[in-house]
Formats: sequence, structure tokens, C-alpha cells
Amino acid sequence: MAQRSPERSWFGPAAPWGAMIHADDTREFSRVWQGFMTARLTLGLVLVAMQFTMRATGSAHSLWLLIISVAYLASTLTTGLFGKPLFLGDRFNRHWIRLVGLDVLAFSSLQILQGNAVNYTPLFALPILLASVLGSLRLALGTAAGVTVLLLGSTLPQLWEVNVDAAVTSLQAALTSAGYFAVALLANQLSSRLASEGLKARSSQAAAILQRQVNELVIGSLPDGVLIVDSQGGVRAANPAALRLLASTPEQRTLLNHLRGDTVWLPLLELAQRSFHRGAGQQEDVTIHHAGQGPRRLRVNTLPTNPQDLGGESLCVLFLQDQRELEARMRTEKLASMGRMSTAVAHEIRNPLAAISQANALLDEDLSDPRHKRLTTMVAQNAQRLAKIVDDILNASRAQPRVGDLATQQIPLDETVQRICRDWATQNQAENRLACTLCGQEILVRFDGDHLRRVLFNLLDNASRFASQRPGSMQLETRATGEQQASVHVWSDGQPMDQTVERHLFEPFFSSESRSSGLGLYLCRELCEGHGASIAYRRSAQTLEGAECQGNEFYISFVRVAEMPPAPTENSVTPPWPITRF
Repeated sequence: MAQRSPERSWFGPAAPWGAMIHADDTREFSRVWQGFMTARLTLGLVLVAMQFTMRATGSAHSLWLLIISVAYLASTLTTGLFGKPLFLGDRFNRHWIRLVGLDVLAFSSLQILQGNAVNYTPLFALPILLASVLGSLRLALGTAAGVTVLLLGSTLPQLWEVNVDAAVTSLQAALTSAGYFAVALLANQLSSRLASEGLKARSSQAAAILQRQVNELVIGSLPDGVLIVDSQGGVRAANPAALRLLASTPEQRTLLNHLRGDTVWLPLLELAQRSFHRGAGQQEDVTIHHAGQGPRRLRVNTLPTNPQDLGGESLCVLFLQDQRELEARMRTEKLASMGRMSTAVAHEIRNPLAAISQANALLDEDLSDPRHKRLTTMVAQNAQRLAKIVDDILNASRAQPRVGDLATQQIPLDETVQRICRDWATQNQAENRLACTLCGQEILVRFDGDHLRRVLFNLLDNASRFASQRPGSMQLETRATGEQQASVHVWSDGQPMDQTVERHLFEPFFSSESRSSGLGLYLCRELCEGHGASIAYRRSAQTLEGAECQGNEFYISFVRVAEMPPAPTENSVTPPWPITRF
């Protein structure tokens, strides 16, 4: 169906249905079209029945009246069954002739042939309404003008007779024509207004649907739960976060259509009803405890709606937050601020600490009394421990490597690990306690050598504090876990960790002993993640002195490089300085 843009005139839109662009608007126009076709068909049946009745009673003597009525009925039936809804536009085209012109011609013929016995002029209102609603204002007024010409033309023969009846007939035709013009104008204006309001309603509905979809998308992605309930406790909507907080199993979710479905949700219902009663938002901490599951503490904020003035139903929106997540967020913020402060303090401590260590070393050279020697040794040990804490804090602030360097940081795993183990065992005099097992393959991994040294030193220091003094109580092993992965495992025969300690192993400033800064494992995790690797902990068993022994194991998973770099030839010499190419 051809669609046209609406034309403007002094009286408003010229084509009321010409701007229809939506499928629902097209269906509405089709209903209007079918209404007119039904009216024309009904009128055709009435005309045919009237002509048969008049011929049966002898009131009609012309066969043409019946022929015209039957032809009009057949035309309306054909148009109604096979015709398609279409706009008449603003011109007298073939569509106007087939619909409006045919009606005007049929009614005019009946009026002329019937004479003064029956008045057919009221029937002209149908084609005028058809042109007014389905066409433009210009077409409607043109149709009314054509009908006026026909009516006044039918009175011309009587004007030659100078009598009162001729004058009354002419005035009656003029008055009827004026009424037709008024009908054409008003019908066109009303249909234009209705079509315009329909377009506005369609546009508003589309905007409302879009806004609703955006709201659903935003609410669905919120990390906090959103629950909408009515005054009776019925659940109207719940986002995925609310379902996770309130109903973790499918059976529980089937009961969440009403807060009375489970007794554990009654505190939420009481809080919502209190919000309805007071007409203001409420806040309360609620504990949800399903059978067979641990308790879940929630912080609930309510916000009631008040649409009574609009005749609507009041609803209450419940915002649910997991207390554990709130506490974790607050703890993270505190740790972040503490980390910034600790970094600043570490920078300030470093220089005085170096002066203290140097002064203590000079003082130790001049002392010979064993008691004084023990004091200087204690000062040196504690200064060294404090320096280690300062280094951990400063290293944590610059733990992430530069992303641009990751592609070039490739090291041979076995060779690097063997060198690190030898250096750590020499520094800590633990050659007997540490056993190093290499996979024996040429494995190249993406990692920086200095950073891997820092990670393994931290893990070995941590293992040394809790391992026994037996030979092999600490074991370090490299493994090839596939074509794309490789791993390093650090195991010690220490006692099992407490569950509360294990949950916070890699958090900053968390330690199970007072002498540690709590940054060692956190630094290991940051360095591993910065290179695309991962670090984890588990309880595992290893062979120690011929028997299986349970212990604590930290393992690092690396990204493995496909091939080893080519070895340098004997004639090639790599200079120790960078080469600049022009």
C-alpha cells in the first residue's frame, strides 16, 4: 500500500491517513475501510429491497430504478470482497471514481428517475463521509461541491415556474448542500485529529517500550538485587541478583512468586508492609536462612510508590545487598587507603633505617664484650626484618609489569628455576632441606626472570617458616602440563592451614603471624597475573623419607611458548650494550 507524507493546509493535515507507517495503524485503517464497505453493502441491500417492494405494490413503474439498485449492490459487494484498503489522496483519480463517484452517480440517477416520490438526497452523506475520512480536505470539499451542483441542477427545471414550491425546493437544496459542506469539513477534521493522536500514541508507546527494555537491561545487570512486590506480598518482578540472594535452588524460585511462599521471606514481607503503611522508605538488615544452607545476611532498602492519585496500585521496590559483599568492599577500600599510606611511610622509613643499620655495623666493629655483641646482633636482625617489610611494601606498589614488555619476556623454565633454587638455598643455608626436581624438557614460558625470582623467593621463604628440618621437607618441581601450559610447584610438609587463613591467603596485609607484612603472597599473585600466569594453593601429598606425607603446595601455571629461541653460534657475539639501528 502506497504511503504518503501528510500535506498541511489551513485546516490542518490534508491527508489524515497518509502518514500511517506502523502495522497497527494500517490495521486500524483497514477496520475503517471495512466499516465503509459494510455501510455501502447494507445500503445497496436496502435499495434493492425497497425497489422490489415498490414494484410489488405498484409504486414504481421504471425498471431502471431496479437495475441501478442491483448494479450498485453488485459493485459494493465486489469492492468489499476483492478491493484492498487504499487512500483516496487529494485528487479526483480512478479510485475516487470507483468508490465516491459511483455512489454519487447512483444516488443522482435514482433521484432523477424517482422524481419527487422518494427523496434520495440524504444518501449523499455516505460518499461525502467516505471522501472526508479516506481522502484529503480538498477532495472532501470537492465532493461536497459536486453534490451541491447536482442538487441545484436538479432544481433548474422548476425555477422556470414562478411559484412558492419552486423557491422552497431550491432553498431546501441549498440548505442541504451547506450541511454537506459542514459534514465534509467536520468529518475530515475529526479523522485528521484521530489519525494524529494515533500517531502520537504509537510514538509514545514505542518510546515506552524502548525505555522499559533499557530499564530491564539495566536492572538485570545490577549487582544488587531488585525485588518489586505489591501490597499483598506478591512478587511482580525480580532481577537475577535477587534470585541468587533469595532462592538459590529451582524449587525455591518456584515459590518466589509470593513472599508468603516460604517463611524465610516473611521479614521482607513485614518490611514492605511497613513501607506501605508509613509511605516512606525503610532500611533493615535481614537474615535469610534456608534449610540445609548457611545463613545469608542482607541489607534491605525499600522504596514505595504512591500512584493512588492516578487510580493505580501501590508497589514497593526492595533493594537487596549481600552484607558479605558490602563488608568485602569496605575492607578493600580500607586496604587500598592503608596501602597508599604504607607506601608513603615506607619511603620515609628507608633512609633512617639504612642509617641505623650502618651505625650498628660500625658500632659492632668496636665492641668486644659478648653481651654488647648480642645487642648489636639483635639490632641488626630487627633492622633486616624491618627492611624486608619496607621492600615488600614498595614492591607491592610496583608489582605489575609493563604490558608492552610481556611479549618479549620469555625465559627457559628449568634453567631459571634451578638457578633460583641454588641461590635461595645458599643464602638460607638450606641445601639439605630443599629438593629441586626438573622436568628435563626445553620449556620456554612468558615471564620476567627477576619477577619469577621474587615470586619463588617469597614462596620458599613462606615454606621455610612452616616446614620441618627433615631433609626434603621442601620440594620444588617443574612440570610440562601440555603444549600450551607449564607449572612450578612449591611443596612443604607444614601443618594444614586454618580455613579462615586459607580464604584470605592472597589478600594484601593479611598474615597469620605478627612478624610478616602480609604482602608476600599478594605480591606473588600480582606478578603472576601481570604475566598472564596464575597462582593457587592446595593440600597435597609427596614422598618424604620413603613415605607419603601431606603438606601445603603452591603451584604456578605459566603460558608456554611454542618454540625455544635459536641458540647463538660460536662465531656470533652478543654485545652487552643495546644496538641502535638506523
